Amino acid sequence: MASLQELRQRQRSVKSTRKITQAMKMIAAAKLRKAQERAESGRPYANLMAELVDDLIVRASKFNLSAPDLLIGNNNDNTRMFVIVTSNRGLCGGFNGSVVRKARQLAKEHKNNGGEFKFFCIGRKGYDQLRFEFNNFIVDKVSLMDKPSYSYASSICDNLIGLFRDNTFDRCVLVYNKFVSAMTQEVRAHKLIPFKPFIDEETSGLMDVSVSDNTTDVSKSSGNSDSFYEYEPGEDYILEHLLPTNISVQIYRALLESSAGEQGARMTAMDSATRNAGDMIKKLQLEYNRTRQAQITKELIEIISGAEAV
Repeated sequence: MASLQELRQRQRSVKSTRKITQAMKMIAAAKLRKAQERAESGRPYANLMAELVDDLIVRASKFNLSAPDLLIGNNNDNTRMFVIVTSNRGLCGGFNGSVVRKARQLAKEHKNNGGEFKFFCIGRKGYDQLRFEFNNFIVDKVSLMDKPSYSYASSICDNLIGLFRDNTFDRCVLVYNKFVSAMTQEVRAHKLIPFKPFIDEETSGLMDVSVSDNTTDVSKSSGNSDSFYEYEPGEDYILEHLLPTNISVQIYRALLESSAGEQGARMTAMDSATRNAGDMIKKLQLEYNRTRQAQITKELIEIISGAEAV
């Protein structure tokens, strides 16, 4: 049985930990509101950008125009790049682990089909979890900013396109956490290269398109070829210059979603830790009272036994 002094030390330690978790919960809650606003404001722009590119793909196919390499891929069909978006800091529950597990699953499935894979890590936690097993497969790693900017996402896009031009990979899949609520984040896998349009999640409630080995079929794209848009100087020219921008926008959207999801996951995790610390303090207080009562009873028995002996 622990002594009274040890129990008091445990109580002080748990109370100090509870103060830390309470403070972290309040900080995460304050950051969550702004991060959620940024993520929600970025969704319509990303969806409309994908819709515009989708419409251009349909028009390019209709007029038998040449398709850019970012749309059809290159000759290195065997290698796939997985861009993993995680956080720089921990203490956010299973937020980072779920993304890494999804990326591992997709990579192993591709390997079992005879393909090769590489990782591009955005955020230190993803790199820390992958470097022991897949260190030779990690092409690059960058930190995730607390407040992601479009220029930062554009620099990541330029890096990926440079690797694509060098035939490092043929297909690129973005794996990230989509913010749903403070308690819920959903892991998404979205194909960036070749371009794969996705249905508006906010209106349909559907997931991103599944990752497959088939090259994008522009003739089956979901865009509306009967729209009243007129493009100048031409669909093929605009499509060639718009595809890199679309990749930057989709990466920027993933960074915003991941940033909001991180704060929500951390707030939930710290709230749970605070409540667990409170339960532990109650248990320690109960054990302390029982130990103290046992010592008092023991001393009374000794006093009474001594008095009777006299």
